[in-house]
Amino acid sequence: MTPRKEVVVIGAGGHAKVVISTLQAAGWQVNAVLDDRPQKWGSEIFGVPVRGPISAALEMPESGAVIAIGDNASRRRLAQELRLRWITAVHPAAVVHASVRLGAGTVVFAGAVIQPDASVGAHVIINTAATVDHDCVLGDFAQLAPGAHLAGEVRIEEGAFLGVGTSVIPGKCVGAWTTVGAGAAVVTDIPGGVVAMGVPARVSILKKKP
Repeated sequence: MTPRKEVVVIGAGGHAKVVISTLQAAGWQVNAVLDDRPQKWGSEIFGVPVRGPISAALEMPESGAVIAIGDNASRRRLAQELRLRWITAVHPAAVVHASVRLGAGTVVFAGAVIQPDASVGAHVIINTAATVDHDCVLGDFAQLAPGAHLAGEVRIEEGAFLGVGTSVIPGKCVGAWTTVGAGAAVVTDIPGGVVAMGVPARVSILKKKP
């Protein structure tokens, strides 16, 4: 039996607008948006009502679900707390090769390109016009901001965030829960748990683990 293409979206911020537009373009019926901020309840996003707290998703077992929250650590926490049927959403204006593996809860926005034999984990965000070349590996909860570009055989570990316009040369690794600043050029491996900025990207700050 083909699963029903119905979905609930978790989070009602700006990122949710892009997630909902992606889902709708891909033919999903978005039944509700859920958010823990009472001031959001009763509002709408593209005609979809914000109905109540995130916990209400547990009362909608027949719907798929996607976390529309940009913060990587928050997505991980919610994915661990909520046992839902996480769906993968790909905008029809994205290009994803048939050999690509996409994890549950991952979203791929308009203009993104993912090339052959790339592997993308769960609850990953591939943002607008980001590109992932052949044989790249992206860990769970990672995020590529708009216009980020990965050359071939790049590894992005769990929870790493690459800012707008970041580029990574072939074969390099960005460690878990690292942030790479907007416009940076990664030409050497970057360790986990740091902030790296600049051209070439250099470590500038050590972060606390999420």
